[in-house]
Amino acid sequence: MTLNRKDLICGLLFIVIGLLFAYGGKDLPLGTAFRMGPGYFPMVLCGILILLGLIIAFRSFGEVDSPLGGVPWRALLLILPATVIFGYGVRGLGLIPAVFLVGFSSAFASRQTGPIFAFVLAVILTLFCAGVFYWGLGLPMQLFGPWVRF
Repeated sequence: MTLNRKDLICGLLFIVIGLLFAYGGKDLPLGTAFRMGPGYFPMVLCGILILLGLIIAFRSFGEVDSPLGGVPWRALLLILPATVIFGYGVRGLGLIPAVFLVGFSSAFASRQTGPIFAFVLAVILTLFCAGVFYWGLGLPMQLFGPWVRF
């Protein structure tokens, strides 16, 4: 019997992350499918993540093993801080600068993406998010926050 270690580790990681978030949200009221509480949707997402992890882990048995490879340091150093910057900075920076920073940083995390393509992708993502969330849905967000001065 063969075992694909990469898929097994990925599946187990999905399961652990799903269980940790489910445990973190256990005190939120779930409600029902028709009257959803604040914990309903996160718990559904946790269940989907755990189910995907089980499927990936189960399918890893009987597959050809692939090498694990190295740690993608560039992606880790660009994507993880980008999400933190967005979470802490969206109110101070505003929607447009925060989305642009996350989009540029995340796109530039790939070795196949150059700075020009990352810039263009970030501009398109920023315009799309501003169009959908600010103008389309009318969410009460500032396009440019108090930290941005013109």
